[in-house]
Amino acid sequence: MGPHMKLRQPFPPMPLPAALLLAACNVPAAAAPELSVFGGVLESRDGMVVSAYPDASRAGAEALRAGGNAVDAAVATGFALAVTHPAAGNIGGGGFMVIRFPDGSSTVFDFREKAPLKAHPEMFVDENGEYSSRIHHRSHLAVGVPGTVAGFALAHEKYGSAEWAGLVAPAVALARAGFEISERLAASLARRLDAFRDYPATFAQFFRDGEPYRAGDTLVQADLAATLARIRDRGHDGFYAGETARLLAAEMERGGGWITEEDLARYRAVEREPVRGTYRGYDVVSMAPPSSGGTALVQMLNVLEGFDVAAMGANSPSHAHHLVEAMRRAFRDRALFLADPDFADVPVERLTSKAYADEIRGTIRAEAAGVSRPADVAGRPGRDGTETTHYSVVDAGGMAVSVTYTLEGGYGSYVTVPGAGFLLNNEMGDFNARPGLTSERGLIGTEPNLARPGQRMLSSMTPTILARDGELVAVVGSPGGRTIINTVLQIVVNVVDFRMSPADAVASKRLHHQWLPDVARLEDGYMSETDAAALAAMGHEIAWSTRQGIAHCIFVDAGTGALVGVPDPRDGDGTAAGH
Repeated sequence: MGPHMKLRQPFPPMPLPAALLLAACNVPAAAAPELSVFGGVLESRDGMVVSAYPDASRAGAEALRAGGNAVDAAVATGFALAVTHPAAGNIGGGGFMVIRFPDGSSTVFDFREKAPLKAHPEMFVDENGEYSSRIHHRSHLAVGVPGTVAGFALAHEKYGSAEWAGLVAPAVALARAGFEISERLAASLARRLDAFRDYPATFAQFFRDGEPYRAGDTLVQADLAATLARIRDRGHDGFYAGETARLLAAEMERGGGWITEEDLARYRAVEREPVRGTYRGYDVVSMAPPSSGGTALVQMLNVLEGFDVAAMGANSPSHAHHLVEAMRRAFRDRALFLADPDFADVPVERLTSKAYADEIRGTIRAEAAGVSRPADVAGRPGRDGTETTHYSVVDAGGMAVSVTYTLEGGYGSYVTVPGAGFLLNNEMGDFNARPGLTSERGLIGTEPNLARPGQRMLSSMTPTILARDGELVAVVGSPGGRTIINTVLQIVVNVVDFRMSPADAVASKRLHHQWLPDVARLEDGYMSETDAAALAAMGHEIAWSTRQGIAHCIFVDAGTGALVGVPDPRDGDGTAAGH
């Protein structure tokens, strides 16, 4: 362990197949990054990566150790997750990246998937004129044009410092020679044994002779290695043109999907202005539309700023009530206004203004639940996927990167491109199902987020960076569909209002409300039965959930300046790596 790094908790050493990555990066074994173990908190002054799989965190930390910056490490981590975390890590999906530079300036990259050129608002209606969830989810029509490779390539081109090929090389090596499967991944794949049988290329890739892999087995993905090698050698064009594009388009044609080589050739990631806000003296930098995350987060923080949240007590009935009421109103506005800004006039400035928060706050009663009505909008929302992944990076110079990307739903569409070895996303399901369809179950589909050629579907991903007085405070984000926004909100509140330690801020139980359905969903253990009864007495319908979010975060210790990597304890594979 290096002189500037220490584990906050006394965990035993973690056996990892690190030699492969070290060789790919030409790094001596003695210089390997230190890793936390199974949710352990790690401190370092020299750079930190926290992600959903140890090999991916190590790949990012290796990039930092070799002199790369936080963007370089984010690229290396993202590609490694595409190999080791197939449920959500990807090159066949898309997402968002938030960057804060050492001088305090910031930018964001939008590499959300796009609808193919043939898309139209009623593409999910069957031959009887009825909405079909079968078409909307996990069909070839549900696949959006992937954005991940384009996003990583653009971010690296503009702000990276290391050689591109060296950042992709660890992922190539992990796919080609294989990596050790964890207990969690083995169980996840085994649960899909029957479902994957209908997808021959996927079944062949993730099962051995028709049987599930066991923890400790080595998973080799030769076709994926070849695809990653093309990306390593040709960058953006190694995915969106040539052999990979041909293979993807051929699978679309075979399965009745609409993505063509032209769709792939036309795809571009976009650099945008972040959504910015303040909360009790802290600066909040988050993702702009087509993510709804940053806008809703800042709106809710503005509303809560007018209440004495600290005096309520963490997870008390009063605290939970005010959280729910802020969430209720933000998610209603999400349904009404949020969409791809290239296709809709999204009033971000108004929604994130302090004046608008004052208006909202005036509608919240201290001890009585509000009401969510489908009639408040004319539409029905698309479903956000629950299987996403988030990772956080900070380098020694203070550059911070927050990345959330996804396939939408665990393992996306379940479709693996034959000969290319990567899973395709299921993102078209995040468009509204059909114009003018509304239900109390929470399916909302207003005009702005209908499927149109080239439009990016609405998202809830909320990669976020928190600062104060010009200094970095935290890098935050989570998977979890629409719960993502509320998970990030509560981590910020835990840090700012309740002054929790980094570990406690991430581990603390969470709740979720999304306007419709009108239900407050609490993590098991969020509050006592007595407090839950008090919350229900205010008029809230309560349901319980086993888990909300997996927030892999980095904090800065205000006293020492050390980076504190905090994998969410809800995820047994989450790992912090530093050097």
